[in-house]
Amino acid sequence: MSTPASATGAAAKQAAIWEDFVDIFYAPTQVFERRRAGQFGLALLILTLLMTVVYFLVRGGMQAVMDAEFQRKAAEAMAKNPKITMEMMEKGRAIGEKFGWAFVLFGTPLFVFVMGILLWIGGKIVGAVEPIGAAVMVATYAFVPRVIASLVGGLLGILMNPDSVTSRYSVTLSAARFLDPATTNSMLFKLAGQLDVFAIWTAVLLAIGLSVVGRISRGKAAAVATVIWLLGAFFG
Repeated sequence: MSTPASATGAAAKQAAIWEDFVDIFYAPTQVFERRRAGQFGLALLILTLLMTVVYFLVRGGMQAVMDAEFQRKAAEAMAKNPKITMEMMEKGRAIGEKFGWAFVLFGTPLFVFVMGILLWIGGKIVGAVEPIGAAVMVATYAFVPRVIASLVGGLLGILMNPDSVTSRYSVTLSAARFLDPATTNSMLFKLAGQLDVFAIWTAVLLAIGLSVVGRISRGKAAAVATVIWLLGAFFG
């Protein structure tokens, strides 16, 4: 005996929030369909807390990355402005390390909102009908793989020889981890950084979500997601 469509729809809407965080890995269409009304507040809160907890878990493993990025950025800054000294850079670094958790806590929802707004704008251009709340919802769940990415980065940071860490991309699953930032064109380096398992995964989820909530073809949704993915190379 088949289950009535109305009963199936009701069951989907009654799914617990924790189910969304599991289903997004293997049944994203179902997640976006049952949340297409735009409910994202609790999910975004949970995502932000998860990212903050992961920050503290992997902070030790990311020390080599922070050291490499500091040395590279300090050299670039002092080359551009001779008035900047290493002492000034060290002070800035101390502040950044002290309040790094705050950047994650407040930066995660900010990044998700920006991504959602870009998805909403792009969707409107290609004829999607989703409200902005639904676009932010899609961005929220599309960001979930980044939690795994942070854990992977922390693990790689622990396992790798610190001398082999030359940039933040060294502990990612991207093409940029195989490039030397000192000899590679900066734009090419950033683009290679987006050729990353988790960045591409996020883009795929954005496309699926926009197609579901915006009621547009996967092709149009993929075009919008690709543009956002490219923007991530230069502003992410």
